[in-house]
Amino acid sequence: MTEGNPEKEPITFVDNRKIDPETGEIRQPAADNGAAAAQAPESGNGAQTGNGGDAQELADTISGELAERTADLQRLTAEYANYRRRVERDRKAAIDSAKAAVVTELLGVLDDLDRARAHGDLESGPLRSVADKLSAALLKQGLEEFGSEGEPFDPTLHEAVQHEGSGHDPVIGIVMRKGYRFGDRVLRHALVGVTDGVADLTEITDQPTEEASDVDAGANEQ
Repeated sequence: MTEGNPEKEPITFVDNRKIDPETGEIRQPAADNGAAAAQAPESGNGAQTGNGGDAQELADTISGELAERTADLQRLTAEYANYRRRVERDRKAAIDSAKAAVVTELLGVLDDLDRARAHGDLESGPLRSVADKLSAALLKQGLEEFGSEGEPFDPTLHEAVQHEGSGHDPVIGIVMRKGYRFGDRVLRHALVGVTDGVADLTEITDQPTEEASDVDAGANEQ
């Protein structure tokens, strides 16, 4: 049988299918392998160049947006700081106005206490303690009194109801009613009588003496 069935030549199969049945990828023709290998480096260089330009453009865009957001944040921070200062200033002004209104209503009580003190009614007894505590509480809140004898006359603080002398250097001669202020706000002007200062009185006093000295000198010459 061996001699009757000579050895057959091996059969070779060529798979010309474009898609590999095992991997599912597209097969490249054998003739194009060299061209594909030659073009691979060039295509790789072009991709790298394109990626570098896109990355720089993206970085510039991000930097610009970051600078813009930073400027917006700084502007909002400044606006908020100004808002807080304005609110704090308005709140303080409202508190001072409320305190000034309450203190103004109590000025009549302080006048009565001053008159009682002038008549000696506050030298002893429980009323003296009440008067001292009330005055101390109002002074602690910021109330200040002004207008005393010998102070220079200030028309923005004092109201003159009588005037004596030439008025060259006016000072307060008598206080008829004290003035009060709360911080920078004048609650009530002081009622005062104005007279000349010590310097003016000295000049007036010295003038007759000089004239008398001149008369005596003339008499001696005769």
